[in-house]
Amino acid sequence: MQNLNIVHENNDYIVVNKAAGLISEKSSYEECTVETQVLSHLLKTKPKPYIGVIHRLDRVTSGVLIFAKKKSILVAFNNLFSDRQIQKTYLAIVKNKPAQAKATLNHFLVKNRLEKRADIVETKSKEAQECSLTYEVIGENEFGYLLEVQPKTGRFHQIRAQLAYIGCPIIGDEKYGSDEAYLPLSVGLHSYTISFQLPDSNNLQQAFEAPMPDNKFWRFKVSN
Repeated sequence: MQNLNIVHENNDYIVVNKAAGLISEKSSYEECTVETQVLSHLLKTKPKPYIGVIHRLDRVTSGVLIFAKKKSILVAFNNLFSDRQIQKTYLAIVKNKPAQAKATLNHFLVKNRLEKRADIVETKSKEAQECSLTYEVIGENEFGYLLEVQPKTGRFHQIRAQLAYIGCPIIGDEKYGSDEAYLPLSVGLHSYTISFQLPDSNNLQQAFEAPMPDNKFWRFKVSN
């Protein structure tokens, strides 16, 4: 299993580049998770470190992930997420070229707990939550097309489900209809950047980037 890849660390939080294949938070069923990796790192300098799980990424997704080192910072980040003041950009590889090079997708999402997936519907109901994202095709290689995706909502599996709904499942994502081979316990989805402005930060916008995975599928020349 890959070692912890630290993007940035300060007294308030730690930013890591999560490896695909790991779940984000500790579990009694798995010995190694991103949270346990962070704990091992923090124990080197503090006997009883605080770790707050601010947000999560799916096991099969790689990329930028933040953990709080103070309770007050966890609360501050939770408020930013609730107020949609966190900006996130993902990169996704799809085999099929979208009908439009750039578009906004608006759907309703129903969480299918039995199959542990999200189902997209076009009409509102009691069980359906609104989900929205924008995407743009920014690259191409032998495996497919590289999409820059910015979710406007943070629903369960929404990027995977919405792209599959328009006929562009992420490569390796068998749960959502992909028949393309990819890496074990992974799909071609990467959390690329995150930006935010914490209270009492002198009005400074913080932004962090997790470089694309280093394998043949991600060899693109990105234009922007």
